Amino acid sequence: MKDKEHNQAKSELPSAQRTLLTAEDLWKQADDGYRYELVKGVIRRMPLAGFEHGILSSKIGSNLNKHIKKHQLGYVCSAGTGFKISQNPDTVRAPDAAFVCQAAIDEQGIPKGYWEGAPDLAVEVIYPSDADTEVDEKVDEWLIAGCEMVWVVNPRREIVEVYRSPEDITVLRGNDILDGGDVIEGFQCQVRDLFV
Repeated sequence: MKDKEHNQAKSELPSAQRTLLTAEDLWKQADDGYRYELVKGVIRRMPLAGFEHGILSSKIGSNLNKHIKKHQLGYVCSAGTGFKISQNPDTVRAPDAAFVCQAAIDEQGIPKGYWEGAPDLAVEVIYPSDADTEVDEKVDEWLIAGCEMVWVVNPRREIVEVYRSPEDITVLRGNDILDGGDVIEGFQCQVRDLFV
């Protein structure tokens, strides 16, 4: 009984008494075959993406990259690229695809480690195991960190939710056109084409 009470008390320690990790700690984490994000100083382990998820993330990234490279708008990052979006405590998130504009690259350069700040566009492809609250949390964090647009791609419902703010949300499906607006000028694709 004492062990149970001790473990329960230990898990309920105030966050100030727990050791919080930094982005540098996450960077030094040994590769054990899992993906990790750091949320307010606490590491979260995630399973590797499934095959369908990988195809969809790759298709989105590839479509974006063709357009962005052709027009020299910046860079597209693939799944697993870390963005340090807050500090003290640190948060490092990794979207399934991301776009950083050329002006930001010119200002910061291309770091070896995590990008400091949010991308201009973050793309989150929903995992079958993702809870709605987890997805909402990520979207909120991206927007608070300065991301101009977030695409949440739902393969089960074959829709894309486009967030410009927590209140400015557009749901696209089927023949609707997903476009980059003023974030990725000229980019367009039909939503249904993402899911074939």
